[in-house]
Amino acid sequence: MDALGCALLPASCALCGSPLPQLSYVPICAACWTEFPALSGPACARCGDALDAPAEVSPAAGSPPAGNLLCRACRLAPPQFERAVAFGLYRGRMKDAIHALKYGHLHPAARVLGGMLAEAIAQLAADAPSEMLVVPIPLHRSKHAERGFNQARSLAENALHFLRKSHPDWRLMLAPGTLMRYRATDSQAGLTPRQRRMNIRGAFTVSDPSSVESKHILVIDDILTTGATARAASQVLIRAGAASVWVATLARARRASGFRSVQSDEVNLPSGSTPAGLQQESIHSLQDQPSF
Repeated sequence: MDALGCALLPASCALCGSPLPQLSYVPICAACWTEFPALSGPACARCGDALDAPAEVSPAAGSPPAGNLLCRACRLAPPQFERAVAFGLYRGRMKDAIHALKYGHLHPAARVLGGMLAEAIAQLAADAPSEMLVVPIPLHRSKHAERGFNQARSLAENALHFLRKSHPDWRLMLAPGTLMRYRATDSQAGLTPRQRRMNIRGAFTVSDPSSVESKHILVIDDILTTGATARAASQVLIRAGAASVWVATLARARRASGFRSVQSDEVNLPSGSTPAGLQQESIHSLQDQPSF
């Protein structure tokens, strides 16, 4: 039936262009799903950035254990969020898939990508509060009208679908109207870290401070690059009275360091998705990077 369907309704992989051997809800081939670079190697305990400088990876006697090491940016200017996690690196097929979702209207991909985001969020389960408000980073109304949807909200909704099954006792409640982006900002693509911080400054507000007072917040977005957006959103939420802020993204840009290719059987893919079951910060690759 799949062969006949593909013959009558030929389709190609949205990422690599190869013909799909069978009909699929998400038009991405199995080979591409195995090429998503996942995070690995020493990472900052706060923002998740790579720790590849000798002083960061090999602390002197009396320094915190490896699991508590911080990157230079977090040591010099600690963010107001507790911890940021991500599933994979913003490069290769991951970058292609996020672009297809955001700009190619490949909405079905949000279901599979949301499963990956759920795996990232699950990294927080041991330390994060048992009850949290899940707050997607909002788009300005003009950008929302142009794009037609908010990719952060779509990813959050799909991630929660997976987490309700994998972590049924974890009370994660979607609260998409909590943050508002009341000032339109320029695209962050190609900006330096300092320019990103200036661009996003004052862009967010909390719609109802009483809704976050003494609450623990999980902020969601598609990508974290320098962390300017995560820092700005966290600052606004903490000032409004939030007890703590945590951050999870599907992907993040990182300095050159080790990574591995995630295998398709390591990801909770829905049925039918695949045929098988400061200036120093400028070392990030900033070309064509998004806002977070």
